[in-house]
Amino acid sequence: MTQHRNRNTTQLPGLVWPFIAVALLLAALGGVSLEIQSAVRAYVSGESLWSKGQKDAIYYLTLYADSHDERHFHQYQTAIAIPLGDHAARMALEQPVPDLALARAGFLQGGNHPQDIAGLIWLYQNFRQFSYLQQAIAHWEFGDRNLQALTGLAEQMHFQISGGLASPRDIVEWKAEIYAINDRLTPMEKAFSDTLGQGSRVIQRLLLAANLASAALLILLALFRTRKLLGQRQSFESALQAEKERAQVTLASIGDAVITTDADGLTAYMNPAAEQLTAWTVAQAQGLPLGSLFRIVDEDSQQEALALIEQILAGDHRHGSSSHSQLMVRLDGSAVSVALVAAPIHSDGQISGVVLVLHDMTRERQYIASLSWQASHDALTGLANRREFEYRLEQALANLDRQHEGHQQHALMFLDLDQFKVVNDTCGHAAGDELLRQICLLLQQRLRDSDTLARLGGDEFGILLEQCPVDAALQIAESLRQTVQDLHFVWGGRPFNVSVSIGLVHITGALTTLAEALRAADVACYMAKEKGRNRVQLYHPDDSELSLRFGEMAWVQRIHLALEEQRLCLYAQEIAPLGRDSDSDSGSHVELLLRLHDEVGRLVPPISFIPAAERYGLMPLIDRWVVQNAFTILAARLRCHKATSIGTCAINLSGTTIGDQAFLDFLREQFRLHAIPPRMICFEITETSAIANLASAIHFITELQTLGCRFSLDDFGAGMSSFTYLKHLPVDYLKIDGGFVKDMLDDPIDRAMVEVINHIGHVMGKRTIAEFVETPAMLQALADIGVDYAQGYAVAKPQPFNCDCELQHDFRRVCAAPAGVAPAITQSAVPPQPANSSQGATP
Repeated sequence: MTQHRNRNTTQLPGLVWPFIAVALLLAALGGVSLEIQSAVRAYVSGESLWSKGQKDAIYYLTLYADSHDERHFHQYQTAIAIPLGDHAARMALEQPVPDLALARAGFLQGGNHPQDIAGLIWLYQNFRQFSYLQQAIAHWEFGDRNLQALTGLAEQMHFQISGGLASPRDIVEWKAEIYAINDRLTPMEKAFSDTLGQGSRVIQRLLLAANLASAALLILLALFRTRKLLGQRQSFESALQAEKERAQVTLASIGDAVITTDADGLTAYMNPAAEQLTAWTVAQAQGLPLGSLFRIVDEDSQQEALALIEQILAGDHRHGSSSHSQLMVRLDGSAVSVALVAAPIHSDGQISGVVLVLHDMTRERQYIASLSWQASHDALTGLANRREFEYRLEQALANLDRQHEGHQQHALMFLDLDQFKVVNDTCGHAAGDELLRQICLLLQQRLRDSDTLARLGGDEFGILLEQCPVDAALQIAESLRQTVQDLHFVWGGRPFNVSVSIGLVHITGALTTLAEALRAADVACYMAKEKGRNRVQLYHPDDSELSLRFGEMAWVQRIHLALEEQRLCLYAQEIAPLGRDSDSDSGSHVELLLRLHDEVGRLVPPISFIPAAERYGLMPLIDRWVVQNAFTILAARLRCHKATSIGTCAINLSGTTIGDQAFLDFLREQFRLHAIPPRMICFEITETSAIANLASAIHFITELQTLGCRFSLDDFGAGMSSFTYLKHLPVDYLKIDGGFVKDMLDDPIDRAMVEVINHIGHVMGKRTIAEFVETPAMLQALADIGVDYAQGYAVAKPQPFNCDCELQHDFRRVCAAPAGVAPAITQSAVPPQPANSSQGATP
């Protein structure tokens, strides 16, 4: 009953909407009709006021011509203001963008009722092109032109009369013209009213016809809908019968078991799936209570669950479905996992029975078990995957008894195959997959049942040895290494020898977190490969080499966080010329140095994190950051006239960056975005990286020199074989390695090296820069040798590089002193030297 009522309620809008639409149309037509009639009436009323004002203006202006009394002229002005107000309103509405406020003010001045003004504006705007209104407006415009003539005549009269200049002849002419204007306006006023009246009658006839047509449409719709409803009723009866037949066919064909009961809980119907699931036929089960056919038991509590049938029959619908699987126990004792859903059957507002749907969960459980296994195991080898391995390791760490560390200890191993890539590259992935399967089988045979062997990815494996002392773990690791080494793998008639590098970590309470244990094992495995492969490397926290690698791996994450949190910063150190002709560029010559603020804000020199960045491939990312931020600051300084002028800005680049074509495109884009003069930028590359990537370095330098950039070869002289390559590197500056400079005053060999590098650089047309210049004596010695530039604490300390930092300018060129006279160097140019005076010139 309720469902039928709801369906009728839902269909009601569909039945009556045409009638509602026609009724709304009739209401709209009536409203429009009233609005038009009201507006036309307002225009007729306004015309009366307009005519009265015009007549009064004629009358008082005529009196003024005879009496010359100013009171009559003021009375004329008051009268003429009414038609002039209507004129102002019409002109406001005639503008390209109508001024409605000015139009309202004009109609109010014209004496129109405030409530009529909205209708006056609406009719004018929307029916301006209607023929009758168009004619009326033409009459209105004619009247306004005559009013303008009358106004002009009145102003002339007032000027001459008030000035005593009016003659009797002027008075006669003025009155004649006033009468002429009045004669022209009188028929116009009648024509305006007649035109509006005729238009109003035409509109009334049109609206009447529209109303009659709407009424006829409403009658036709009523007849059509009544006929359609009668047809629909017959169709519904036929569809109901067909629906009943389809429902029976559907219930018989669905895979879920459907059982219905009557109001007493006795079985009324079972579909074929229910017959198969319960092992009862409809004929056998009909009229029997469900409890005599099977039992439903909750898997968790093992309690009977068929009580929900009684609850639903009693009107409690809160437990109509189970939140988890139930067990259906047949009379023969067999059990099937099912999902149970029950709902009441309503008839005339009363519960007449219950429908029970049982879904066999056997296949779903198989799917869930399969998916669970796939989520935790490697598909190729059947071993635990990385996720499962880390979960088991985390559980083992959590179960460590920290009060009895000597009694509970585990071992963790990372294994990396050494020659696996050779097999993959020469014989294909099928051979590599077979090799992995064979190795996994051999490894599994050498482990205990309680141990976990997992494939972490590619040719990497992890092993967790629970409750295993370190000596036993080392024996097992060595046994596994030997097992892999003894494997002779043959594919396609080709034999292959494979070995494995193993990193071993002894886990006690000292290593308490998953990340620490995994990182230690990774470092140990890495060191096993570094030391020649096919070996076992035991991790010791106090091993300096392992600690170094461990620290470098930790720096990788810290560098990424520093980039994300904007904790990198740039410092600038001035490079000073040592001779008058050393530098023709205007402005300072500085080198940008990279620093990092750690998590607590302390400044970290590059020597602490650059090696890790180079080893783990982060230098291209850092180089991009340096270039982008350096260009941003330089662009801001170029716009700021108060900032110290910079003629040359040296930016360090790593060896991996100079071989990256994408970085060249990035640099060109940065020059374009920031409008930095390429001549201002001098890129520094180290001698070792340039020689290691000679072809790439030459291409990189040539491309950027085409733009106008300059280049400096850093740390030159560290390997004297580099003189051979110097001829092929088109750099502008040679930076003499600081290792020679810092001891040149005490070591004649170092001084000779500086002299040779400087001389060869000059022969090749390159300018030279000496690093690590820390005392005035060094400055003097370099000037005597003829080095072009000096960089170090004797010149300037590095300082933060930003948009408004002031660079030092108190350094005096050494060559400024006369020959044979020691140069004067200001005290401020040589700051106190720290114990470690390394510049940290690496970017």
